[in-house]
Amino acid sequence: MSDLKIAVILGSTRPGRNGKAVADWVVDRAGARAGFEYELVDLADYPLPHLDEVIPPAMGQYQGEHTQAWAAKIAEFDGYIFVTPEYNHSTSGVLKNAIDYLYGEWNNKAAAFVSYGSLGGARAIEHLRGVASELQLAHVRQQLSFSLFTDFENFSVFKPAEQHDAAATTLFDQLESWTRALKTVRV
Repeated sequence: MSDLKIAVILGSTRPGRNGKAVADWVVDRAGARAGFEYELVDLADYPLPHLDEVIPPAMGQYQGEHTQAWAAKIAEFDGYIFVTPEYNHSTSGVLKNAIDYLYGEWNNKAAAFVSYGSLGGARAIEHLRGVASELQLAHVRQQLSFSLFTDFENFSVFKPAEQHDAAATTLFDQLESWTRALKTVRV
């Protein structure tokens, strides 16, 4: 087993969500990779109310049990792949809320982004890049964007086009390289 772990964070809790199939596809592709352990982290398993911590997350003094559980889970990982839908030209509220709950757990780690939506979810990724930068998450250039028109049958059955396999390999290569390098910063 590797000593480097990467979370694939499923950023939608919506009933009938398309994101579960996308996240499963990412985890499946990552399973063939050597030297890293990838784990699906589904926000549906971490029901966080709208940010309710009194002390700012940068202080690391989490009061709520739900925050402490979320912080402990995220702290386990050296890197992250955020799987996000695009809602109204941005990411999902539940993903933004989950990210905002924490600070130090994200610092000096690597991140990559996978999105889906009518335009592939690219605008959601652009918003997440700004958030990641503020949290000292080093985000890689490569991203995966899946179109509801071309990568889903009837807008609901995930059938990604073949070209995404090569892009996923590049994403994994970049993320793993940065994850390994940033581990030395945190030691």
